[in-house]
Amino acid sequence: MSKFKKPWMLLTVTALMLVTACTGKSGENAQPSNSASNESASSDAAFKKGKYDPPIEISTVLMPKKYVKGDTKENNVHDRWMLEQFGIKHKDTWYPAGADQYKQKLQLAIASGEKLPDFVFVPTDPVLTNQLIDSGQFVPIDALFEKYANKIWKDHTIQHPELWYPFTRNGKKYNLPILEYTDNDDTMLWLREDWMEKLHLSAPKTIADLENVMDKFKNQNPDGLAAKDVYPLAISLKNNTNTWMGGLDWLFGAYGSVEEQWNKDASGNLEYGSVNPGAKKALAKLQEWMNKGYIHPDAALWDEGKSAEIWTKGNAGVLPGANWVPDWPAPDLLKNVKGSKYKAYPVPTGPDGLAGTKWQNSGVNSSFMINKDAKHPEAFFLYYNYMLDNLANPQTGSKFEYGFAQGYDWDIIDGKPTSDKEKIKDFSNEFSFITGPARIPDLYFKSLVKLAEGKKPETPYEKQLADFRKPENWDAAKVVMSQMDIRKQNYFTGAATPTMISKWNLLRQSELETFNKIIYGKLPVNAFDEFVASWKANGGDQTTKEVNEWFLSVSKK
Repeated sequence: MSKFKKPWMLLTVTALMLVTACTGKSGENAQPSNSASNESASSDAAFKKGKYDPPIEISTVLMPKKYVKGDTKENNVHDRWMLEQFGIKHKDTWYPAGADQYKQKLQLAIASGEKLPDFVFVPTDPVLTNQLIDSGQFVPIDALFEKYANKIWKDHTIQHPELWYPFTRNGKKYNLPILEYTDNDDTMLWLREDWMEKLHLSAPKTIADLENVMDKFKNQNPDGLAAKDVYPLAISLKNNTNTWMGGLDWLFGAYGSVEEQWNKDASGNLEYGSVNPGAKKALAKLQEWMNKGYIHPDAALWDEGKSAEIWTKGNAGVLPGANWVPDWPAPDLLKNVKGSKYKAYPVPTGPDGLAGTKWQNSGVNSSFMINKDAKHPEAFFLYYNYMLDNLANPQTGSKFEYGFAQGYDWDIIDGKPTSDKEKIKDFSNEFSFITGPARIPDLYFKSLVKLAEGKKPETPYEKQLADFRKPENWDAAKVVMSQMDIRKQNYFTGAATPTMISKWNLLRQSELETFNKIIYGKLPVNAFDEFVASWKANGGDQTTKEVNEWFLSVSKK
């Protein structure tokens, strides 16, 4: 699930300066070679046919996989399929030992001018993206994408033009987005449903309603716990409060802004949510809740995983989290507390009817760049188009109805197809897909909502979800979809601006310290005003200017 999929850490500023100095050239001025810009008639004919004959060779990047049944990185079920299906073979492909080793190898290759693969995998890292553009080794992909990308791919980029922002330089796009399921980290509130039922409580629609629920959880606890042993709201205050578990984006959103990200203001400009006046009201409410014992005093010491433990141990009744909470950590709650139940609820509105949650997923999990010396740039599109069209949502009767490869992720056992890994010898669903598994961004949640509405699963994909996702997941998807209109996008997805490089760490440290001191009552709520003034004077205003200049450069038509 997405909680385990951490973003790659940004490369150091020193590395950025080193690479730029060593290359001495900019990708935005680089011109593609004749072989990359003037595709031959034979290449276009092969693309249209769906196969190269004779086969071609490409180089790319493949991360470590678990090989079974005698397969190796040089000879495996995926590569045999790729050759048979497309007439494509690997040559000089990189097989790094892991993510860190790959980034180091890539960084050194850029700095030394070493030839890079035809198709280079780029993790979600704006610094690395800019380094690769600056290297001059990669072509803009605008014309290639328009010519070769399939409908699924194009339609998603039209619906979410913001996904191009991290990949755009001087009006040109350099990275091909690899699609991911959207909405998978959207916040909702997971409440102890057995407590709600025993106390005869209704769904909390407002912050005031939620306060009533938390008061009852603490002072009239259905499990007979003393008030001193119950801290109803499980949150993390250690690092980020706009985060994937135990976050507070929903509370700040109830007062008009989402903290720790760059939101659009009424004029369409970007503003940092933590200095919006609404943040002061959210902090005042948190201070009040801390005083009432709704929040554990150790919350400032807890990271995201730790924040969930008070909920799974039965001492909290409200856990902010995503749709995948039924997979983790909810099973621990059911194991630890006999008779416990849980349910997802929409986030409440504030006193002025406002509501908001984070939304930082435009349906992209990584990207690829195309080397200017690649002889067959269209080969990447041929491959990924097929994956999206055939593997992302296989149809009944298709060759991928039960899985990718018989004997690996599915087989015929006792005359029936099965994907049960306990029944299949040397089961493996780790394949050397160049792009990773193909995913249609909105398919996951649409399918879960269909199941939640009581409709029968029809496609192989829907049947798989019905078997492997819990009913609580299905219902959570309906909650997520009901909150579509209140989500706030983080619009700054570029590399650190000049002022960020020199001053952002201090600004963030000041923010974290001030907010925590206000929440714990060590500073008055009005200290927020002093923080904002200091933040603006000590680099915040200049950072805001630079962020908006970047935003204008990547979003203008």
